[in-house]
Amino acid sequence: MSIKNICCIGAGYVGGPTMAVIAKNNPHINITIVDINADRIAAWNDSDLSKLPIFEPGLSEIVKATRNKNLFFSTDINTAIDKSEMIFISVNTPTKTYGKGKGMAADLKYIELCARNIAEIAKTDKIVVEKSTLPVRTAEAIKSILDNSGSDVKFDILSNPEFLAEGTAIEDLLNPDRVLIGGESDYAIESLASIYASWVPEDKILRTNVWSSELSKLTANAFLAQRISSINSISEICEHTEANVNEVAKAIGMDSRIGSKFLKASVGFGGSCFQKDILNLVYIAKSYNLNEVADYWEQVIIMNDHQKRRFSDRLIKTLYNTVSGKKISMLGWSFKKDTNDTRESAAIYVADHLLSEQAKISVYDPKVSSRKIQTDLNYLGTRTEEENKEGVECVDSPYDALVDAHAIAIMTEWDEFKTYDWETIYTKMKKPAFIFDGRNLLDKSEMIKIGFEYYSIGQ
Repeated sequence: MSIKNICCIGAGYVGGPTMAVIAKNNPHINITIVDINADRIAAWNDSDLSKLPIFEPGLSEIVKATRNKNLFFSTDINTAIDKSEMIFISVNTPTKTYGKGKGMAADLKYIELCARNIAEIAKTDKIVVEKSTLPVRTAEAIKSILDNSGSDVKFDILSNPEFLAEGTAIEDLLNPDRVLIGGESDYAIESLASIYASWVPEDKILRTNVWSSELSKLTANAFLAQRISSINSISEICEHTEANVNEVAKAIGMDSRIGSKFLKASVGFGGSCFQKDILNLVYIAKSYNLNEVADYWEQVIIMNDHQKRRFSDRLIKTLYNTVSGKKISMLGWSFKKDTNDTRESAAIYVADHLLSEQAKISVYDPKVSSRKIQTDLNYLGTRTEEENKEGVECVDSPYDALVDAHAIAIMTEWDEFKTYDWETIYTKMKKPAFIFDGRNLLDKSEMIKIGFEYYSIGQ
């Protein structure tokens, strides 16, 4: 039986783009993305495509072409579950903030709620697909809930992890390195494989058992994050010698055994997956008493936290060991360019550190709202909401952010930052005018020529 109706529970960073691309390439399949967040669903249905809750280059065009044709957004979760033959679970799996595994293990309460909802509503056989990033053996837990629902419904469980990089998610979906499907049922595996086969070459569709699929997702992110922390550790050595981290990265990146990707030194990695997945991997290792394995991967997180703190400490030290009352302009708040996702962004933690030193911060990001910036800071619980409002000004124009600033901190590698009139910016700043380039984005020699005191990562 070919799949005619798909339900995706979760209209976030994974579910939205993934289902849009599947809809684009499978016009014969009706796809309904559901979410309990009515505001999010309303944003997906808004006629103004600039108001989509997720910014990804190319996403709005695909949504425009498929929405209300074979791609639908709804809060009616039960109806979508009932009508579908295949259900994707794409809800958030944050790191636990309570109880056993606090600070490391994934919080699976939303996954369990989805499974129980499916078990209650389903009256016909379903293929249930894990799309969220999940720890090993989660599929087993989902299957246990579904198989003990008391009904005669048959549930097949698949693991189909996403390997998207935010900012290039649509391109990653349209031209993936691979599609990974883990499962025990050949029927279920091939049902999902046939959907991807409408645009993905067969040799890029990998079939594994469930555990291998789940562990592959965690491991892939851990390996990528490890490379970033590794090059960031070298950047600190470079700053104490005559070495240049960009030259070092280019030299080792040309080694075919290593490759050039994820060797860009910066203020630190962020995003929804890297830290969460490494901590999950650490927790799994510790649960099996593999302490040396856990310590090895935990060091990647330690190095990343050190890089963020080192950046803000250097800024404070350079500004004569005090930023109290000084205006620091932060360019960028999202964790990387071409996305409005701010989860675990280095900017949040650098700003928090500077606020603790009584700095006055002005923030400009082309895609992140002032409300989101304040929410990110409030979530840390370091100070009151009112104190955060007083300490952080969010502006709509980069030039407004830079007037009378003592220093600029470049936190996100947005391409537009390179196009600014930096000579004019220099005239509007306090002197000496400092730039702390956390992304090595600008031309160092050009900035020095203008008159800036310029500091970058690993140089």
